[in-house]
Amino acid sequence: MEKLRILVVEDDKLTQKTMSMHLSRHAVEFAGDLPAALQSLDSGEFDLCFVDLRLGAGDELSGLKVIPRAAKKGVYPVVMSSCDSEETVDRAYALGCRDFYVKGNEASNIAAVLAKYRQHRAGFDAGYVFSRQFVTEDPATRASVLEAAKYAPSDLPIMLLGPSGTGKTSLGRIIHEHSRREGPFVAINCSAYTEELLEAELFGYRKGAFTGAADSRKGKLLQAHRGTLFLDEIGAMSLNMQTKLLKAIEERCFYPVGADAPESSDFRVISATLEDLQRLIAQGRLRFDFFQRIHGLTVTLKPLAERRCDILPLLDFFTRGGKRLAFAQEAKACLLEYRWPGNARELKKFVALLCAGTEGRVSLETVRRHLKEVPGAPSAEGVSVEAGWYRYALAHGLPKALERFGDEIIRRNLSENHDKKSRTLSELKISNRLLYAALKRRD
Repeated sequence: MEKLRILVVEDDKLTQKTMSMHLSRHAVEFAGDLPAALQSLDSGEFDLCFVDLRLGAGDELSGLKVIPRAAKKGVYPVVMSSCDSEETVDRAYALGCRDFYVKGNEASNIAAVLAKYRQHRAGFDAGYVFSRQFVTEDPATRASVLEAAKYAPSDLPIMLLGPSGTGKTSLGRIIHEHSRREGPFVAINCSAYTEELLEAELFGYRKGAFTGAADSRKGKLLQAHRGTLFLDEIGAMSLNMQTKLLKAIEERCFYPVGADAPESSDFRVISATLEDLQRLIAQGRLRFDFFQRIHGLTVTLKPLAERRCDILPLLDFFTRGGKRLAFAQEAKACLLEYRWPGNARELKKFVALLCAGTEGRVSLETVRRHLKEVPGAPSAEGVSVEAGWYRYALAHGLPKALERFGDEIIRRNLSENHDKKSRTLSELKISNRLLYAALKRRD
């Protein structure tokens, strides 16, 4: 860890000792009054400056005068004081204070300040992120990513919303990379497991806890110690599992399956879902207390159809370092008009398909051959009824034909989505009742 040069403006000897202990890895200089503080700033070189506002008995917040002097010299000023009236806090920020903390929790406050300072100095390289990690030229999407980056150094839980394939996992990784957490980024798709398997994956288990548990296994919560736990498809988690995870998040303590002793883990939660959270709560599928615990900042990512300016940049990005492709102008126009229901993930698969082929120059015919729907195809309103469906309706009645047709659409969508029910609910915009009625008829 790099040694920082830090000036602590503090008159209380006990507080000086506490600050010294928590800043022991750095080069620290103390100033006990305003003249000493100003002299140190004028003669020395510092990275950060911690400032107490009242320097001595009867002092009238002379520490405020340190803030503009520090800011002018490029020092990162932070107030840590017991004088925290609304007016005082406002004055401190107006003078150039970067953060304001009340005395009494120095350990965590100092750690937070150091993390924010490092991010401040390193900066968020938007050019690199938007060209290499999260390719987008859409102003609203860039603003969403930048907003998320502001909260990366904190422990605030973050909720990422948006359709499947819009880059929620990628953004989760970016937030983790710009956080102050030293542990790994651990992701789990909650919709990919039954309730029992999800519990085992999250909490881990002991040898012999259930049939097939030949050895003990560390769960995702423990793997994410001092790192980030990314919960994808959070809306698919059962209410019972939400209750168990809520307790683990609140207490940072949990029992692996089959364990007698608890495990502890310090993890930060980032969640993602393509479903409407308020609708999940209203339907009783999402506990409100669980929602409150995993919901701090909410970031919504738009579908690719609403940011068409990203289609060609993503096309270029997905071919970097590999086979390059040339697209005819009419082929590009077709790609720009296509709806991309699978968003950036569908575009990436499309590019991989083209690169695996023998053609280097992509024509309009090639694009139309590989995409499910293309501009110029009949719209839903203009599709003619197939003769088979027409005869079926005549023989069994229109209501029965519509029911069977709907079941076929649901069956196909489930198959294409590998039986992920939450994705089918979102893409077809249907209710749980309609989905499960179709599944029951299928069985």
